[in-house]
Amino acid sequence: MGIVIYGMAVLVAGALAYSLLSVIAALRYLASAPASDPKPFPLEPISVLKPLSGLDEGLEENLRGLFEQDYAGSFELVFAARHGSDPCVPLVRRICAEYSNIPSRLILTGEPPYAHAKVYSLTRMMAVAKHEVLVMSDSDIRVTPDFLGRVAAEFADPETALATCPYRAVAGASMWSRMEAQGMNTTFWQGAFTAKMLEGMTFAVGPTMVARRKFIEEAGGIASLKDYLAEDFELGRRMAASGHRVILSSYVVEHRIGSETAAQNIEHRKRWARTGRRSRRLGYIGQIFTYPVPLALLLWAAAPFEWWPVVAATLAVRALSAWVTSRVVLKSRTNWLLLPAEDILGFVFWIAGFFGNSITWRGRTYRLDREGRAIAYEPAAYEPAA
Repeated sequence: MGIVIYGMAVLVAGALAYSLLSVIAALRYLASAPASDPKPFPLEPISVLKPLSGLDEGLEENLRGLFEQDYAGSFELVFAARHGSDPCVPLVRRICAEYSNIPSRLILTGEPPYAHAKVYSLTRMMAVAKHEVLVMSDSDIRVTPDFLGRVAAEFADPETALATCPYRAVAGASMWSRMEAQGMNTTFWQGAFTAKMLEGMTFAVGPTMVARRKFIEEAGGIASLKDYLAEDFELGRRMAASGHRVILSSYVVEHRIGSETAAQNIEHRKRWARTGRRSRRLGYIGQIFTYPVPLALLLWAAAPFEWWPVVAATLAVRALSAWVTSRVVLKSRTNWLLLPAEDILGFVFWIAGFFGNSITWRGRTYRLDREGRAIAYEPAAYEPAA
């Protein structure tokens, strides 16, 4: 028993060291973020690609934010939906007509010939997009009018191949959504900032990416990512492995995650865990150090009278690291009551990620291979168009 307890103490010490390291990483990101003033640079024309499916919470405001860009250069907006019967289509057409001075178009892709509908939509939008610099932004992302100007400045260097925009998760009404937002705004971005500091940018994160078309094609093209559930990570990995410049943008977008039921939340957390384990196998194991509070509570449960000061110290360090990442960097508020619960829930799903290799995604069941590719599934028809 003594060996087990001291082994747990070593894990807690490692988690505390990681938490303090994440504070340094977050502050270094702020200090070293790419220049964000576009004025000294020529502004390249930009194509914004926005795949859509259904009516997300706040979709109209998300779309209007793109039309209302204060960008001195030229830009176009390209939207994609599967069918004219999708409820987002009338909204998109109405807004495009309202902002007729902004070049925009909506394409209807039909059903994708493979599982990854987002990759298929991006492939179809790239085929009609006019410009070299491409902004790929999910439907639940909201930006301010200076967004394109900020990312354009970061692409003034012609060697910049890919940029990931950090995101600030904005929760919906449900408790599950609020808890998930706490995890995104703390644990997830602590890991990303720390990975950037230790390894450099060897990955990308999908809600909003900016890339040069030629580098995407050199990486095999968007369609070559169709079997990867974490297509964003894989694209960043390929570009970094080829020696191209991959950066973490200075611009933080809003990720409006909406509300979910318990069942929906559990299913996608399980999918993320199992996919993450295959995308970065060693990194996934190392994620144990991102959960200092659950580790300290386990240590306290094993020897409550001896180790309670460690729990107190762990809560203090965790609060510091969460505050720096969420408040100082991402400009998001932290719910101090929900954060410990989210830490424990995240730890449970991290453990669950080591078991099983199947996931449910868009109504289909897949088996993941060692690289995170969906290599088999139970056939199930997509919902027919009305």
